[in-house]
Amino acid sequence: MMREMAEDLVGTDEGPRSGRIQRDVASHTSQITPRFADPTPLGLIGLAMGCAALLPIAFGANVGVSGLITAAVLCALFGGGCQLISGLLNLANGNVLGGTLFSAFAFNWALNGWALWSLAHGVVPDSAALLATEGASLLLFLPITYAFGYHSSLLFAFMLDIDAIYALKLLAGYGHVGGTAMPIAILTLALGAIAIWIALAMLVNPTAGRRIFPMPGPLFHAPPAA
Repeated sequence: MMREMAEDLVGTDEGPRSGRIQRDVASHTSQITPRFADPTPLGLIGLAMGCAALLPIAFGANVGVSGLITAAVLCALFGGGCQLISGLLNLANGNVLGGTLFSAFAFNWALNGWALWSLAHGVVPDSAALLATEGASLLLFLPITYAFGYHSSLLFAFMLDIDAIYALKLLAGYGHVGGTAMPIAILTLALGAIAIWIALAMLVNPTAGRRIFPMPGPLFHAPPAA
């Protein structure tokens, strides 16, 4: 199960993998021998730590300048740094899908860190530019969420959580809908928890030789090849 899980995340073309967006790309990817161990758990752990750094702010804690700066550094180091390393190593392993997602998301976490750092120093980031990038991110993540449903229902839930966070941010920004802060905080907590679970499943299960952290099967099934 964990071998299949790892293959799902690194985008091989054995079975209904998300890396098979185009057959020629997937075929080329499958020919590449990975140069490094699977860096996906590192990226997931970094994402979880970044979520944890945001939770006090998200749940409305009275965070001062030092709290904002601390959260900014943690978001940049863990959310940005770990995911960038994971993305670059995935690309080096020939995984275009995973490498692109982790690398791009790393810069999003770097942006979070910069925004918090700016707020700590009295500069409010431009909301129009941030909302535009969040809208573009949601358009990118929606089809990828569907693709992950062919691997595991938990991976589908992981991406759906991200989609919901961005959708709520857009509703608050463009639709001026109130009451989105607490749902976003809860979704951020859930996102970190799911990321840790998947990372532990990939790290612990192969070592223990059994499914201590179960990973559910695919939510969708591709039709048989013609």
